[in-house]
Amino acid sequence: MALAIRLRQQGRKNHSMYRIVVIDSRAPRDGKYLEVVGWFNPLAQVEDLRMNLKADRVQHWLSLGAQMTESVEHLVHKSAPSVTRWQLERRLATKAKAREKRKARKSAAA
Repeated sequence: MALAIRLRQQGRKNHSMYRIVVIDSRAPRDGKYLEVVGWFNPLAQVEDLRMNLKADRVQHWLSLGAQMTESVEHLVHKSAPSVTRWQLERRLATKAKAREKRKARKSAAA
């Protein structure tokens, strides 16, 4: 199952609020989700009431292979930059490992 971390619309007309959820990527926007990892209220005046995020749960789902949408990635970067940094380091480590593997294969062939 392909997992996505994305926004799920809540609230009433012209007063939208969003839940940040882990969901099967093929499910509809407001469909059934696996877990709520936070919420975002763009209309809140006070910064503390604008967003809440469980950074440890986001990191857990990312380690299981979930992909964040662009909007969620931006919100996570603002709220918990350590998660974004961890994801970037993981991506760079994977690229370095592949580079070393290609280098070893090239030297073995020569």
